[in-house]
Amino acid sequence: MKFELTKEYIQNLSTLIETRDDEELLDIFHSLHPADIADILEELSHEDARYIFLQLSPELAAKTLVEIEEDKIERLIKVIPPNIIATELVENMDSDDAVDILQNIPKHIAYEILQNFSNTQHQYDVAKLLNYDEDTAGGIMATELIRVNINWDVQTCLHEIRRQHEEVENILLAYVVDDKNKLEGTLPITKLITNHEKVRVQDIFFKDVLSVQTFTPGEEVALIMEKYDLFVLPVVDSFNHLKGRITLDDIIDVVREESDKDYQLVSGITQDIEANDTIFRQSKARLPWLFIGLIGGVLASHVIGFFEGDIQKFTGLALFLPLIVAMGGNVGVQSSSIIVQSIANGSLKFESIAHRTLKELLGGLLIGAVCASALFGYNLLVGQHLALTLSVSIALFSIIIFASAFGTLIPLILHKMKIDPAIATGPFITTLNDVIGGLIYFSIARLIFDMNIIL
Repeated sequence: MKFELTKEYIQNLSTLIETRDDEELLDIFHSLHPADIADILEELSHEDARYIFLQLSPELAAKTLVEIEEDKIERLIKVIPPNIIATELVENMDSDDAVDILQNIPKHIAYEILQNFSNTQHQYDVAKLLNYDEDTAGGIMATELIRVNINWDVQTCLHEIRRQHEEVENILLAYVVDDKNKLEGTLPITKLITNHEKVRVQDIFFKDVLSVQTFTPGEEVALIMEKYDLFVLPVVDSFNHLKGRITLDDIIDVVREESDKDYQLVSGITQDIEANDTIFRQSKARLPWLFIGLIGGVLASHVIGFFEGDIQKFTGLALFLPLIVAMGGNVGVQSSSIIVQSIANGSLKFESIAHRTLKELLGGLLIGAVCASALFGYNLLVGQHLALTLSVSIALFSIIIFASAFGTLIPLILHKMKIDPAIATGPFITTLNDVIGGLIYFSIARLIFDMNIIL
């Protein structure tokens, strides 16, 4: 049955904590999944969360800590002695989970925790992973895996798996390496079970193995695993030495984080924020693009001011300004969203900027023709002046074409410059289209009205 966190549930827990009913509390928490416990701790007060966390068994506490949101970990870590965090919590985690924890707390605290590790091998593995960029394969991989030598027999392999089974969860295959730890292939556990103990690995392993290097971007790893339906992917260095593995749960976290980041960039938010973050933090993340929008609005007002005489002379122009500006912004955002999505899923890999821009221009021509024709027909039906009808329709057609090209080019250029193209969607495109759309609209209107095409 799915766990449901309610206000009444939190109030009941707070009462049990206040009365120090530890037996009842432990019964409750030991029956819950670590992810549900993490949700509860994030809703409790600082002191209550600390109290509950310290009551949990080391194993359950470690699993819970992994599930807590990155920006919430620090408040728990700060109130627990580093030696307890190291020996009872972080050392019970896989190396990739331990690295995730240490990367999201102040560096001096992370260093102190690392120094308190009792397992020197685990300490070495975690310290090594911390040197990798967190957005690369090296930064998200785990070093815990089953490796077997190509020269071993089945009996030796099974002995090695029994020795390592507590360190590695979900053992479905072993990685085959040579004497220099170079990746040679994979060996499914079923092969070991169904073959005689004297059969050699080199006679039964699979040579075809897909791998990524430690510096491969996390987004690229996600695309590879999605394309080839992989649940696990080995990581090697530049010399093909086996370094670790990336599992499906690791890459899901990467995809979710990237999706959240892109969504916030599209919305004009420059930092990762949550609904329960402080007002100052939320405002700090939102203000930069809003300030850019403010500047764009000032520029747009200057454009309108420049054509103030035309508006006073032909007041009907003001009626259609919101429509023109909104359509240009909407088309631009649509085009940029399509490009950003295509870049994210890798479908633009073999398409040039010129080819893609031409394709969007043709789409803009079709969309512009349909929308401009509909507006032209509406204005004729309601009896608008011919000059105004022509001005609005031609301007809408022109702005849609411009917005299609602009919304395509900007994210493509940013991508070429190694800048996240998601920032081109939303406020950036909308603001520029407001300014340039208004300029196009009034320029076309002035040209047509100056030709005296008036009924």
